Amino acid sequence: MRILLINRNHYIDGGADRVYLNTGELLKDNNYEVAYFSTQNEKNLDSDYSSFFVKNINPKSAGIAQKLISVNKYLYNTDASKKLSKLILQFNPDIAHIHLFYGALSASILSTLKKHKIPIVITIHDYRLLCPANAMLDRHGKICEKCKNNRFYNCTIKRCSGGNLFNSSIITVEAYIRQFAIVPLKLINHFIFVSQFSLNKHISFDNRYSHKSSHLYNFTDSPTNESFIKGDYLLYYGRLSREKGLINLINTVKRTNTKLKIAGTGPQKEEIINEIKAFNNIEYVGFKSGEELNELIMNCSFVVVPSEWYENNPMTIVEAFSLGKPAIGSNIGGIPELVSDDTGIIFESGNVFSLSDAIYHAETIGIDDYYRISNNCLKFSRKHFSSKNHLQSLIKLYKSIINDCKESI
Repeated sequence: MRILLINRNHYIDGGADRVYLNTGELLKDNNYEVAYFSTQNEKNLDSDYSSFFVKNINPKSAGIAQKLISVNKYLYNTDASKKLSKLILQFNPDIAHIHLFYGALSASILSTLKKHKIPIVITIHDYRLLCPANAMLDRHGKICEKCKNNRFYNCTIKRCSGGNLFNSSIITVEAYIRQFAIVPLKLINHFIFVSQFSLNKHISFDNRYSHKSSHLYNFTDSPTNESFIKGDYLLYYGRLSREKGLINLINTVKRTNTKLKIAGTGPQKEEIINEIKAFNNIEYVGFKSGEELNELIMNCSFVVVPSEWYENNPMTIVEAFSLGKPAIGSNIGGIPELVSDDTGIIFESGNVFSLSDAIYHAETIGIDDYYRISNNCLKFSRKHFSSKNHLQSLIKLYKSIINDCKESI
């Protein structure tokens, strides 16, 4: 079987990129043929298919003149369509598996795949199909569902793209294009949701998702660990951005003697460094991956996931559980599907008092209880995040969709 994997980044900038790249490695390790389609970037990992990658289009970060020139490509990238067609003709995929693509690659890739009669699967990592700004947050960082029932104009009215009217207008137009012109629900054969919460939310907006969707948690290739150590610090790692709730976490820890380490990168990096520089108990350790990241996780007491948006299936929790590390997680989105009294501590999202209580509980938990929940995390990981089980589910789904498409011809 030949699988074409598509994502707007061919490097790790967030959890979705990690899943895209991990999926490619998992498939290749099990003797499936894999090709990649993405955008050009100096951070990209090596790929035999980089000659097909598309120049990145991002009018939101350009000047006014460049915005006007690039907006058409942002909405419908003809270069992406042409290069994808060339790749399809060379690689001849049996199926395409998309992750993130809007903006950088645009909806043009959906039309192109259908033109070549390639079945399409997509893993849904955010809420872009429901919310023009993708996170279901307004510009003030508050949960917002005002665009329900195709009322995408609210994105422009509320200036949900960082308070910028022009940028908000672009993504509003993009939302109407995918709702009425190039419609994912018509063109995509199957939607994979990485949390039950996300699946339910999409169905609540449009019941058509219920007929062509399934739920499959992310997986991890992290080694398992049974030498449970309750370290002397909490760990946040991942993207450093507003919706992750980091400022509330920092403000909570500031008032205690609790040690906190923060690993990752993102748009809030400089703000966070400035926030913590006067506090010896909070340390920013930079971006970490591989063995360095595993060591950080294994030597912490709890990982902290203080998200303030509808988080899906955070790779932070997936990877931490595989190493027997419990989580302190906010009660929002898909986090409560993973974090409970059996696997960590849950708290009210955005509530610093609730977070403070959760941290105190984590600091004072007895060693026997800690070992118990660490073991539960490991069991949960083996049941739900196993790469072997994930591969079996994925291949079964691919084969089913390919056969259905053949029968419909």
